[in-house]
Amino acid sequence: MAREATDEETIEQIVDRLQERFPDRDRAEIEAVARDEYRTLEGRPVRDYLAILVERSTRKRLKKE
Repeated sequence: MAREATDEETIEQIVDRLQERFPDRDRAEIEAVARDEYRTLEGRPVRDYLAILVERSTRKRLKKE
């Protein structure tokens, strides 16, 4: 039986993937943006899609900056 990743593990996985996509960005910056995006979705009924939504919105913000 596979266990579900915790929110912290999910954020770390997102940051790992985005670090590869944005190698010129500081990991701390990527993590700060990901955590900020996570907070905007926290408590909403989107648990099944939380990781993809956070990754997408973080990627979008990093591209803009």
